[in-house]
Amino acid sequence: MGFCSKRFNLLLLCTLQFMTTSVRQIFDFLGFMWAPILMNFFLLLFTIFGFFGACQYKTKYILSYCIWNVVWIIWNLFIVCFYLNLLGLDRNSDILNFGTGSVSWWESSGPRCKAIFHANKSSIEEDPFRPVRPDLITGCVLDYQYVESLQACVQIILSIIGASIGLTFRKDILNGDDDDEFGFLGSFGAQVNPHHVALHPIST
Repeated sequence: MGFCSKRFNLLLLCTLQFMTTSVRQIFDFLGFMWAPILMNFFLLLFTIFGFFGACQYKTKYILSYCIWNVVWIIWNLFIVCFYLNLLGLDRNSDILNFGTGSVSWWESSGPRCKAIFHANKSSIEEDPFRPVRPDLITGCVLDYQYVESLQACVQIILSIIGASIGLTFRKDILNGDDDDEFGFLGSFGAQVNPHHVALHPIST
């Protein structure tokens, strides 16, 4: 039952990661945040590897999923530090948008947020090619930097759990620690020499 439950938990974690990251990807697309979009894409790809590895008992796919989760944890720690202005990072910099000037969609579109623009904003904007940001945002239930940080924290928790389960499940596969219900798999159980199998005539 332990082997089966680890497999189920890994499949469940991969599903949760895929769903939460897909939602996050939508909002990053709305905000034109290109660095997060790229990282989200790779997470979705390796989550598929993890799901497929759990279904087919492919240890290399599971290992690649676990390795990327370590990268994903580091990335989301960076996101938390970036949006909370920790370790000398500035959330108003262009690190995440590749110099396009775009910002998080949640800045002006969060719950109950009201964006206020100057009437003559277009005439005083220094760079006409950068998106116009509001001069004042009021009424937000939660500021955008905390929304982004919370999303990153959720991903960190899921990645820690997913990588832990993935590594233990992979170890069980390599050690052949399985139940009888998995005996049909080629990687489990004793191998039968075909020369020692008795042949019986087929009755017609």
